[in-house]
Amino acid sequence: MTAQTQAKAPLITPVLISGCIILMIGFAVRASFGVFQIPIAQEFGWARAEFSLAIAIQNLAWGIGQPIFGALAERFGDRRAIVAGALAYAAGLVLSSLATQPWQHQMLEIIVGFGIAGTGFGVILAVVGRASSPENRSLALGIATAAGSAGQIFGAPTAELLLGYFPWQGVFVIFAGVILASLFALPFMRSPAPATRAELEESLGQVLGRAFRDPSYVLIFLGFFSCGYQLAFITAHFPAFVTEMCGPIDPNGMLASLGISTTSALGAVSIAAIGLANIAGTITAGWLGKHYTKKYLLALIYTGRIIAAAAFILLPITPASVLVFSLVMGVLWLATVPLTSGLVAHLYGIRYMGTLYGFVFLSHQIGGFLGVWLGGRMYDITGDYTLVWWIGVGVGAFSAIVHLPVRERPALAQPA
Repeated sequence: MTAQTQAKAPLITPVLISGCIILMIGFAVRASFGVFQIPIAQEFGWARAEFSLAIAIQNLAWGIGQPIFGALAERFGDRRAIVAGALAYAAGLVLSSLATQPWQHQMLEIIVGFGIAGTGFGVILAVVGRASSPENRSLALGIATAAGSAGQIFGAPTAELLLGYFPWQGVFVIFAGVILASLFALPFMRSPAPATRAELEESLGQVLGRAFRDPSYVLIFLGFFSCGYQLAFITAHFPAFVTEMCGPIDPNGMLASLGISTTSALGAVSIAAIGLANIAGTITAGWLGKHYTKKYLLALIYTGRIIAAAAFILLPITPASVLVFSLVMGVLWLATVPLTSGLVAHLYGIRYMGTLYGFVFLSHQIGGFLGVWLGGRMYDITGDYTLVWWIGVGVGAFSAIVHLPVRERPALAQPA
């Protein structure tokens, strides 16, 4: 690439800005579901596992929908796929507000999960990746990923605030309207689809066949499992965990002076703190991915997560430890996403990045399904989340190890 071409490829583009807006709004709503865990269970007298299974199904549907929406975007256009995702997201929320039985929530979360897939990382990051120069791609993916964390900052606290004025059903409807409002950013989601000649000559089926025969792609697929397990478990159960397990908040302390007087409020704020710290974490990860080997950075991130989780569980659960853990985990939260998506683009190009990353993300969401479902199931059986935390530590160690053998060089198509 010439210096003149580089000058025409700025980091901040309309595609990046509009992608960030859509991701921020979509993830604000998604990150708030843990706040509804206790209100819904209390209203209907459900076991904790019932709504947990609904969120788990949402995560699994999100994962299944991700390669589907990636393929739809590559076949029919990115913006059409995003519109379809937003409509499904909003419809799922509105219909869920009418549900009164556990199975209704659980089935309707399939629609919500597909909606998240259509407005989430798989589609948006592929557009951002294609619109970015190779030199800017890793950092641009980091910025777009950080936008999801920006939504997480205000998603859970906003849900907690709205629940003080509206029933949870009303909050679901409000969030559906917000999802549809994000489509006002869609006209700017125009990007070129640059590809090498070899990429253009290969079909999607050929690329997928090569990928699934490549040990490096399989290792990336397996390694992303623990990321989904850890993130989904914390998003769905951490507010309830903090509400029930955290020590009392000092009424004369700093948190009380900031309006955080209950452990339920602290649980919502902890999710926001994770999102706040992750803005710095994901952007830093994107920048580091431009300069250092991505597989080693991923191994370090997973190692950091297991140390943070183990220390948090072994030490007394206090308001201070909750906030420290939230900030530390936040730095590592979505830092894996720009590195993993960037690694997929580096190995296989950007022509079919949405579908290829979508299949890797399916592994992430299978982990997410198990993290959320096991959280609720083990809570009902044992009365706490301890075992689920330690399983997260174990799968995190697995992911740290399996990234090490990845061969980080482009898997170029071989001539016939």
